[in-house]
Amino acid sequence: MTESSNLRVGVVGYGLGGSTFHAPLVSATPGLELAAIATSNAERVAKARARYPNTRLFDTIEQMLDATPLDLVVVSTPHATHAPYARAALAKGAHVVVDKPFATSSAEARDLASAAKAAGRLAIPFQNRRWDNEVLTLQKLMRDGTLGDIHRFESRYERWRPIPKARWKEAGAEERGEGVLGDLTVHLVDQALLLFGPARRVYAEFERRHPDIVVVDDVFIAITHKGGVTSHLFTSPNVGILGPRLTVLGSKGAYVKHGIDPQEEALLAGGTPGTPGWGEEPESAWGKVGAGDDAHALRSEPGNYLAFYSAVAAAIRNGTEPPVTTEQGIALMELLDAARLSARDGRVVEMGT
Repeated sequence: MTESSNLRVGVVGYGLGGSTFHAPLVSATPGLELAAIATSNAERVAKARARYPNTRLFDTIEQMLDATPLDLVVVSTPHATHAPYARAALAKGAHVVVDKPFATSSAEARDLASAAKAAGRLAIPFQNRRWDNEVLTLQKLMRDGTLGDIHRFESRYERWRPIPKARWKEAGAEERGEGVLGDLTVHLVDQALLLFGPARRVYAEFERRHPDIVVVDDVFIAITHKGGVTSHLFTSPNVGILGPRLTVLGSKGAYVKHGIDPQEEALLAGGTPGTPGWGEEPESAWGKVGAGDDAHALRSEPGNYLAFYSAVAAAIRNGTEPPVTTEQGIALMELLDAARLSARDGRVVEMGT
């Protein structure tokens, strides 16, 4: 690789994550080249070939790693394969981006971090929803001091999807990291730790609502952060009427936001990240900020998933800090492990000091 050349990127998996997020974001990021995609599904192969005619296609990650030199490998496959595939790419000298969850446990996350350190490469957790519009808007409010001292953060990823995912019904799915915890809760926990810092204690309630599944599909996690903020996090596909996406309470007022960031919908529709108006939402979707009778609509900051891969490229080229660090990936998995323990035993779990 020369300073002027693009970083060659291979994407492993071309399901929802690979086709909707990673491939479009990589191909739209200056300095990155979508050089290879690995997927064995015939329908997905056809779609990838049609959209990216100059990208080499492979059936397996092994074929891809053996056939073409890559600077970065993006792993977007079933959860249990994330760490093994990432280690395989590291062994070939590539940096890795690992879709959520970074691993299926904190122990596996630490092993992956050790493999990256031994290889002298980066293992970067993919947490695109740090760049959702409501998170960026809240960060601006925090910088400005608009809300005063924040004491409670309520965050929800709720859906009404009465037909569960087929893989949630399969034997061993829980052990493979399936369920709402790995699909959505990881985003909320990552956002809470990003915004308010490390956890001091954790309490969780896990439920299995749908009779046909073998995994958790309803999660509540309460985090008491070392800085004093309390985070209440909710994820479920069983919610008939959705609550606010965010409710943030502070000494000077509150910020309440309904609705989801528009970037995923735009990506699903085939939109190109970074085009004019990308990440913007209509005024009707803006949140409200204020207190009592003095509350008003607040323009949402534009969402910007491209910021993740731009920062990945800079970290590889220039040695700057990755947009999400391996240590943050480990801390997230440690908190999820604590939440599992709390839900199992029905008690508060104290985190390490």
